[in-house]
Amino acid sequence: MSDTVLLAIGTRKGLWIATSTDDRATWKLSGPHHAMTGVYSVAIDTRRETPRLLAGVSSEHFGPTVAVSDDLGATWREPERPPIAFPESTGVSLERVWQLAPGPAAEPDVVYAGTQPSALFRSADGGLTYEFVQSLWDHPHREEWGAGYGGQAIHTVLPHPADPASVLVAMSSGGVYRTDDALASWRPANSGLRAYFLPDQYPEFGQCVHKIARHPAHPDRYFLQNHHGVYRSDDGAESWTSIADGLPSDFGFAMAVHPARPEVIYTFPLVADVDRFPPEGRCRVYRSEDAGSTWTALTEGLPQEDFWTTVMRDALCVDDSDPGGVYFGSRSGAVYASRDQGDSWRCVAANLPDVLSVRAAVV
Repeated sequence: MSDTVLLAIGTRKGLWIATSTDDRATWKLSGPHHAMTGVYSVAIDTRRETPRLLAGVSSEHFGPTVAVSDDLGATWREPERPPIAFPESTGVSLERVWQLAPGPAAEPDVVYAGTQPSALFRSADGGLTYEFVQSLWDHPHREEWGAGYGGQAIHTVLPHPADPASVLVAMSSGGVYRTDDALASWRPANSGLRAYFLPDQYPEFGQCVHKIARHPAHPDRYFLQNHHGVYRSDDGAESWTSIADGLPSDFGFAMAVHPARPEVIYTFPLVADVDRFPPEGRCRVYRSEDAGSTWTALTEGLPQEDFWTTVMRDALCVDDSDPGGVYFGSRSGAVYASRDQGDSWRCVAANLPDVLSVRAAVV
């Protein structure tokens, strides 16, 4: 593989960009871009001739915005007016952009943004400006959506790869919702997901979902990491089944699907919601090669003692090559990469600020 692999690393104090031109054997690191801002969301949009980087940045002084680069991070554009803003009628303001998700290939200029407070925005110009999705905000459940530990936010947006009318979102806390009529209406999709902290532990909505992933070749199959619980859906999120057996814990934040092998998934378990540490202080990514029926701990090249840090919901990802590259970043500022689907790992960067989001792609 002679193409450039781009790895975007969003942290609490800026964005770092790593590139590899030798099949991910070595990496060149640049940054910080957007220094002293929280970069909670990153997207690499490869649908256009020139790949576009999008970063959801949050400055304590200037507030949240979306920055765009069309030259792999050499230069950035930030609009003079906020690209994402809540209508005055809502009575709220944007706190953070938690997710940036390019739309399907049939809509090359569409980009979605999930925000805090929990709302969805849609861009029709490649992520330069966004329109508020009023239909989701008007859902009768919205006033009962709660806030997770990190705030009330839509952190997962999954546009259907072949059907532009279908989009799935997930939030903490509120659960999973989907539309199949081009954003006109939304319905909850939480059947089988447990909310152990509620009196009715299997409610229609209110679950604290942490992350959902799916493979574009199998768009009706989803994999979900819950606030205690790991699940799979084989029917387009109509129902969910536990796949936590074989993991050391059912708590965690991250979930990713292999780019070429839709049965292969990755997660990073933590002890529990109170003890948010890797079990036994060991850094272990878990991989399933049969859609969650069995799991294997991946450890080669990873620290197996005194690793007491966390991998956040968007800090584990795969690139779009074959064999797939797998990447994750920790809250202690270390970023690891695997060029062999997780069998072995090497450290790409260390001593960065708290890693919040990681995205990779061949460009």
